[in-house]
Amino acid sequence: MTLDEIIKSRRDTRHFTPDEVPDQVIQKALQAGHFAPSVGLTDATKYYLIKSAEIKKAIKDLFLDYDIKAANLTDDEGQKAQYKSLKLEAIEEAPLGLVICYDRSVLNNFTIGTVGSNEAIKFSAVCAAQNIWLSLTEQGYSMGWVSILNYYQFKQLLGLPENIEPLGYFCIGKPATNYDNQPMLQQLNWKQKQENPFIEEIKVLNESNITLNSNISPQILNSQILQVSSVLPLRGSGGWVRGLLQQKIDNKTKPTGSLGVLESLAKQIGTVFQTLEPQITNPNIIVFAADHGIANHGVSAYPQDVTRQMVTNFLEGGAGINVFCKQNTIALTIVDAGVNYDFPTNANLVSAKIAKGTQSFLQSPAMSQTELDLCFSKGAIIVNSIFETGCNCIGFGEMGIGNTSTASVLMSVLLEIPIEDCVGKGTGVVDEKLLQKQNILKKALENYNGSNDLQSKLAYFGGFEIMQMVGGMLQAKENNMLILVDGFICSIAFLIAYKMNPSVKENAIFCHSSAEQGHQKILDYLDVRALLQLDLRLGEGTGCAVAFPIIQSAVTFLNEMASFESAGISKK
Repeated sequence: MTLDEIIKSRRDTRHFTPDEVPDQVIQKALQAGHFAPSVGLTDATKYYLIKSAEIKKAIKDLFLDYDIKAANLTDDEGQKAQYKSLKLEAIEEAPLGLVICYDRSVLNNFTIGTVGSNEAIKFSAVCAAQNIWLSLTEQGYSMGWVSILNYYQFKQLLGLPENIEPLGYFCIGKPATNYDNQPMLQQLNWKQKQENPFIEEIKVLNESNITLNSNISPQILNSQILQVSSVLPLRGSGGWVRGLLQQKIDNKTKPTGSLGVLESLAKQIGTVFQTLEPQITNPNIIVFAADHGIANHGVSAYPQDVTRQMVTNFLEGGAGINVFCKQNTIALTIVDAGVNYDFPTNANLVSAKIAKGTQSFLQSPAMSQTELDLCFSKGAIIVNSIFETGCNCIGFGEMGIGNTSTASVLMSVLLEIPIEDCVGKGTGVVDEKLLQKQNILKKALENYNGSNDLQSKLAYFGGFEIMQMVGGMLQAKENNMLILVDGFICSIAFLIAYKMNPSVKENAIFCHSSAEQGHQKILDYLDVRALLQLDLRLGEGTGCAVAFPIIQSAVTFLNEMASFESAGISKK
């Protein structure tokens, strides 16, 4: 067969004969994979063979479990039924299983070729997979790629080291059919492959500095891009209403100060809204999600793909923030600020993706200054669009594997304290793992040789979701909204916003004090008191949702509780 014929006849195979795959066949194919491009000559691609029937059955069970979720990604009932009828794997039938992986640990050292994208080592592994496929085809064998799996469970099942990330499970064997020399999905009229590739020459330089993803709502796209300056205008102090609010609170049928924090909350909310009868309307919690290059260095107990998995969980309504928002009638907005994944275009989320995760700040800036500015702008636009729906109370939450590391470094930089006083467990790292996390972050700080100004440091060490929250908080202040601040990471975003506009504190309610060791230090620095002490450290904005009934109670007592006069009760 010529190379052109081999390429044309390569198929994603789902039907195999029971014939064994000779050792020389798989060895030749894996050698072809080894000849594939390897970024920076890292040799980051690893191979694991699966012949055990027991392991195959366990992987098949993982597939079946996740396949149910995959079927629900389409709202078209006909397409859903057709999907369920497809044969999408041959895990138990194929005589040989192959797991193609890439090793994230190579990023712990400077690697040529990964500066532009940490995903370059993954791209190398994909190149190896294609070479293996072509080699097997030339030898009369074939392969089928199974990616419908929960990758975290998949890694646990196989006992893969934390730094080893699988592309998927590959079924290998002698094909039982040639599918009439066309892809199976094309035969079944699922979708027809275009006869020719898309090719277009770009002749004009795009000089626009800011582009917005089309998934953002038309209201956002039609609004003016708000330039978030380093210091936004300060609003009036509201002194005229503050004294009247205190009189109203003191005149309620209760001993002075007996409702404690609820009284100070009521006074704050009335002052923000400049009224003696404040109302919270259309409350909304935004969860900003993004990935972090520093996660590739093993600073988290979970692999990076969990960010994508958790965003999917948010969209399916199964996460902590979903149930608490539902309990308290709070709208929930999910924002893809920079997840290392392409979500379906019909997903119910705001796509504000800057890139597929930041770069690792161990050796280079996490983002450019342009990307930092874009984060501020997108965060502001998203919050402004929610404000235009009649919302005057907005909570901030986040999701991103590795973002406690990013937040810890930012805390160390902003408060000028040792990183050891900032680093916490995050997703659950303890003992040696926690010490490793501290050492990696300490090395990153030592490696920094950039400018000493705030903007340069934010770009170097920042995270996309954190900086979008900063822009959102500043815009919420400009819109005179209540700002509900969740835990450690959200408080870091608030600390940055506070450095840029100290008056933002007037609108902020700090919902809880996190179990992360650095969080209380931030609250102490800001001289604020959190509403709850529940040892929460889930993130997602859950602290905001759980604290919301208390905030509502403050408004309710102020508006509905009788005064001494109206109740005919003597004050003394």
